[in-house]
Amino acid sequence: MPTEPPKPPTLSERLASIRQASNTLAPATAEDAAAREFVFCVADFERVRKLIYDKAGISLSPAKQDMVYSRLARRLRATGMKSFKQYLDHLEFSRGAAEWEGFVNALTTNLTSFFREPHHFPVLSQHLRAVAEKRRQISIWCCAASTGEEPYSIAITAADTFPNGGPHISVLCSDLDTSVLATAEKGVYAPDRVDKIPLEQLKRYFNKSVTPEGNVYGVKPELRQMLSFRRINLLDPVWPVRGPLDVIFCRNVMIYFDKPTQYKILARFAPMLQPDGLLFAGHSESFLHAADLFHSLGKTVYALAARRG
Repeated sequence: MPTEPPKPPTLSERLASIRQASNTLAPATAEDAAAREFVFCVADFERVRKLIYDKAGISLSPAKQDMVYSRLARRLRATGMKSFKQYLDHLEFSRGAAEWEGFVNALTTNLTSFFREPHHFPVLSQHLRAVAEKRRQISIWCCAASTGEEPYSIAITAADTFPNGGPHISVLCSDLDTSVLATAEKGVYAPDRVDKIPLEQLKRYFNKSVTPEGNVYGVKPELRQMLSFRRINLLDPVWPVRGPLDVIFCRNVMIYFDKPTQYKILARFAPMLQPDGLLFAGHSESFLHAADLFHSLGKTVYALAARRG
């Protein structure tokens, strides 16, 4: 008895098939697909984008899909979650406060080094000398301290600027990521992390120690005492920061925010600065959209717009 040919799928069945296929993000290679232990669909990725934007103001581009999967898959394993939906439901609906910290830490990038973007530090030194002629206390906020290389570079610059004593200088070091901030507060670095520091400065400001893992370099107490550490989310309605500030370092942070969020943060920075205060930005950041607040002095250094001319 001849078998009937299979019926072609109906229009609704074809549309359902297309929706299902498009809802799963295609990994870059077949190896990636085989390696993935969790299903990661468009809806999951869009939820991640919304959650990290609402929580930290970070705007993730579609090109970050693989990065998001890789980093959050570790959180699923750590928490014992079986799917992205379960994990994101836990964040969104179960008030998993402790895991919010893990979520944000996983998605923040912490690329840093000592004296990164070195053109800023002579400008900082010159500014500190000028401020010292007017005030005996100088306040600096490094609002993306990461693992500490940037704020310690600021402190070294300040100490070198006033080798025989000078104004009292305090550096507030903050970051959204608590794990890197803990590393910054310890102030202990492997040799490859300090290789950009000139030998004379390394000897002056660091103590070399031998551990079972090898040599390490710890920041000396006299430099360390210049710094204080605090977790601060730039989207929080209140910042535990006392002004007026002489300098704000906010380098390679704004690139993660959209323009409206950048403007809101800059509008909060402006009244916190001394009239002659400076804002240091990252090499790829421009604040032309906030020209009413800040104007460029060149080399990604900004002054208050009120000082123009």
